[in-house]
Amino acid sequence: MALPGYVSTMADNNQRQTALITGASSGIGYDLAQIMAADFNLIVTARNQKRLEQLAQELQARHGNHVHVIPADLALTDAPSTIFAEIGRRGLKLDALVNNAGFGNHGEFKSTPIEDELQMIQVNITALTHLTKLALPGMLERKRGRILNVASTAGFQPGPLMAVYYATKAYVISFSEAIDSELKGTGVTVSCLCPGPTATEFAARAEMEESRLFLLGRMRSEDVARAGYKGMLRGKRLVIPGIKNKVIMESVRFTPRKLVTAIARNMNASS
Repeated sequence: MALPGYVSTMADNNQRQTALITGASSGIGYDLAQIMAADFNLIVTARNQKRLEQLAQELQARHGNHVHVIPADLALTDAPSTIFAEIGRRGLKLDALVNNAGFGNHGEFKSTPIEDELQMIQVNITALTHLTKLALPGMLERKRGRILNVASTAGFQPGPLMAVYYATKAYVISFSEAIDSELKGTGVTVSCLCPGPTATEFAARAEMEESRLFLLGRMRSEDVARAGYKGMLRGKRLVIPGIKNKVIMESVRFTPRKLVTAIARNMNASS
């Protein structure tokens, strides 16, 4: 999937645009890096420096592009500023931002550790917002730019047993749609990728592998990433990959909220 009118060759490497991908060491972020490396120079960030360096070596060998590694923990409040300071120090200009990093936890809110929820809000909401704020001035100055925020179909409904996670993804959807409207005509677009259950490390980290939601089937991470990338290139505001996910999200709009909430609780429970 190449940029419209764009041909990727090793010779034009210095003319490639540059994209920052958060959470690039695994899952959807990793697959987005694999797909986007054919068209972009990349800046990849996550906590796992070893994985990032392996990814960078692999992509540079395959595509002849530049892949810059900037390890960071987005649970730390100063991480976005640190990342952009390093981007500036290296003399890089950012043409695309992929806010992919995020995580969830599972259980009743009264029992889950508050430290987990606060870190989740920091990563899923605060860091995403901060990175977007830092990326926009340069994009607006150059009158071009693409932002892809990774949310979830969870963001369209309340989520008992994952209350804070669902709420963070609702924020990402609302935020993305709003600023995409604000940026109309500037040359900068904001797309929001809303996958359903996906085969990544997310379920294991959230201790949800035995939940009905994940036992009923998962999309391949690569397919989700490809749908997100295509949507970003087209400037599509909402990207919901998979026919089943689209049908479910449409049905949520017309189903009473109490029933939607009850169904979500049932799906999030262990079978």
